[in-house]
Amino acid sequence: MRIVLKFGSGILANTQGNTLDEAQFTRLTEEIAALVRAGHECLVVSSGAVAAGLSVLGLEARPEALSARQACAAVGQSKLMQAYATLFEQHGLSVAQLLLTHGDLDSRTRYANARNTLECLFERRTVVPIINENDSVAVEELKFGDNDRLSAEVAVLAKADLLVLLTSVDGLLDQKGQLVPRVEDVDAVANLARDEKGRLSVGGMVSKLQAVKLAVEEGIPTWIANGRTPGRVAAVLAREEGAGTEFVPSGA
Repeated sequence: MRIVLKFGSGILANTQGNTLDEAQFTRLTEEIAALVRAGHECLVVSSGAVAAGLSVLGLEARPEALSARQACAAVGQSKLMQAYATLFEQHGLSVAQLLLTHGDLDSRTRYANARNTLECLFERRTVVPIINENDSVAVEELKFGDNDRLSAEVAVLAKADLLVLLTSVDGLLDQKGQLVPRVEDVDAVANLARDEKGRLSVGGMVSKLQAVKLAVEEGIPTWIANGRTPGRVAAVLAREEGAGTEFVPSGA
């Protein structure tokens, strides 16, 4: 199975929000390594570059100025990749960095090049591609989506069998705050989207549902689950009760 896992800023930063959460990275990379050992192909769409760069630039909180956020991303991207490379190496895995913009995915030639690159990496079986928006030059994810839409576009690009959006909530919640376990019509639950998000997060549930809709319309099963809870990815694959919210592809 080819799986795209999207890690939001809210599950990658520490509780103070000014650097990466080492314990989270250790656990998440362990869970991905287990999937690879089981024969799955895993691709990570990772936020966190801005959070990784805050402390380097002496900032205590995510800056308001776009140029300052881009500077944080420029500094933090290497720290982010270093963290992934170091931890995956402990499991005998290497990482490959792909920085994309929406313009890359809109260009037929660059789209084909990106797809061919991913296929070549997956053939190696021991490489985990890590994708982020090129935040130092592009601005859409910094402003709006925290890589939510990018993860859906990458899932389509990679012809993924599953997209999992890992965030700081258990999934889509109903009006009583209870988990909605399964959704067959994204538009029918759009009213449940709340604007709440962590102080380091950019995209709330609205942007996640937009990403979900893009993926399921392309036939890709999608889940929203809590990335702060250990074992959630394995639980999603096993379709365990309470693992998160499952969104069923159109026509399934």
